[in-house]
Amino acid sequence: MPFISIKMLEGRTKEQKEKLIKSVSKSVADSLDLDISHVWVVVEDFPKDEWGLGGILASEKIKK
Repeated sequence: MPFISIKMLEGRTKEQKEKLIKSVSKSVADSLDLDISHVWVVVEDFPKDEWGLGGILASEKIKK
């Protein structure tokens, strides 16, 4: 069973995450000739204060 972990900054809607999980699951299942029910996907959201980009907090670099 493939297990895919996606880490990203918070801010996406439930609908966007559902679309992402469906798309990634289908792609992995198709690529590996598996039934989609065997593909696990975990999405982890992180506050912008917990990530840094180029030595700067993401919350300072990304104001959106």
